[in-house]
Amino acid sequence: MLEKAKIDRINELSRKKKTEGLTAEEKIEQETLREEYVKSFRSHMRQTIENTKIIDPKGNDITPHKVKELKRKKK
Repeated sequence: MLEKAKIDRINELSRKKKTEGLTAEEKIEQETLREEYVKSFRSHMRQTIENTKIIDPKGNDITPHKVKELKRKKK
């Protein structure tokens, strides 16, 4: 996950944008940090999905085939 300092900076820039507005440099910084955050989020979400196994009440593995294929490709 993204460092706490970077998340705090994203939030700080967001608050500043709503109150005073951002300079051109701050807008670039904000966009860069947001892209990094989204990339990190997607990566972690993908790992979570790939490591999830779905079992129905009868005990059968009903994990979607697409997820199973992703697991096989990683091995």
